[in-house]
Amino acid sequence: MENFIQNSLEDTDVKKIALKVIDNKRINEDEALILFERAGLSLLGFLAFEIKKRKTGQKVYFNRNFHIEPTNVCVNNCKFCSYKKPKGDAQAWELSMSEILKRVEYYKNSNATEVHIVGGVHPDRDIDYYCSLMQNVKKIIPGIVVKAFTAVEIEYMISKAGLSLYDGLKKLKDNGLECIPGGGAEIFDENLRKEICPEKTSSENWLKIHQTAHELGIPTNATMLYGHKETYAQRIDHLKRLRNLQDKTSGFSAFIPLKFRKENNSMSSLGEVSITEDLKNYAISRIYLDNFPHIKAYWVMSGQEVTSLALQYGADDIDGTVNDSTKIYTMAGVEGKPVMTVEQLVNLIKSTGLIPVERDTFYNELKVWNN
Repeated sequence: MENFIQNSLEDTDVKKIALKVIDNKRINEDEALILFERAGLSLLGFLAFEIKKRKTGQKVYFNRNFHIEPTNVCVNNCKFCSYKKPKGDAQAWELSMSEILKRVEYYKNSNATEVHIVGGVHPDRDIDYYCSLMQNVKKIIPGIVVKAFTAVEIEYMISKAGLSLYDGLKKLKDNGLECIPGGGAEIFDENLRKEICPEKTSSENWLKIHQTAHELGIPTNATMLYGHKETYAQRIDHLKRLRNLQDKTSGFSAFIPLKFRKENNSMSSLGEVSITEDLKNYAISRIYLDNFPHIKAYWVMSGQEVTSLALQYGADDIDGTVNDSTKIYTMAGVEGKPVMTVEQLVNLIKSTGLIPVERDTFYNELKVWNN
């Protein structure tokens, strides 16, 4: 392939960058911008897939999980959000503790290994409430891993409790928190952040929360909301900040690109980017984030078709069964119920010629389906 790149690429800059990637060397921000603006999709796919193979071979991961969304009442007013509803709205919910635990009971014998708990930043619920929630979840399913609370939720509950960030996160960990999802990152560029989510956790605080979690031994994920008002340079800036933190802590497990969905929010007029743009973003994320072990194509957001394509553009994880337990993307216009059986997940991965692997939250392999 190196000879093919040498002999077939006419763009000298793209050629140099491609050869650098093949040689397993880190690219910089200027080079990432050139890839976004000038590299062909087939080349990006090849380079990203080569990196994916170096990291995880032919394996693609999934898990058995379900979501709990305690509420969509939220103190923030993000312009891209289709999920938040005011108290009293017909589409608003505020599940009581007993209602939440009844939902957890449903999964008691499901073989689920992870519960994913996120929701709106509720004005009246504090850190003790969520500590009690995690304790009760663990009583019902003792072995389940609790992956819970975005940095936005964490900042609010810790601030409300008057605790330091370290002490607040330690309290959450001591009461059952084992992993933190990557939500709330949106886009780190401060000016754009002020425009689309001015009340939300600052970029600096989002990164500080994740760094502190890593220091406490809590692994986390990272996300980026793309396909709205951001430029390529702003995407790269976002990736750079994540890569820099990962260099310090090695605490991120996976990066998850999240596509802006247009329905039922105040940014609907922007429309949505194409599948080509989705795949380009997956590929360059995989190429640039050389210190991230995994890139996740979250099938609930992407849909099954784009998810299967993303596996050829650097992604090596597709999330899990979910079991129709999240409304975040269906409320933003994604069609179909978010549920896939293990058999369906396995078949989706096999259809791409890759090897399905059931994992736990920490990427320990539980079962491998060799083709």
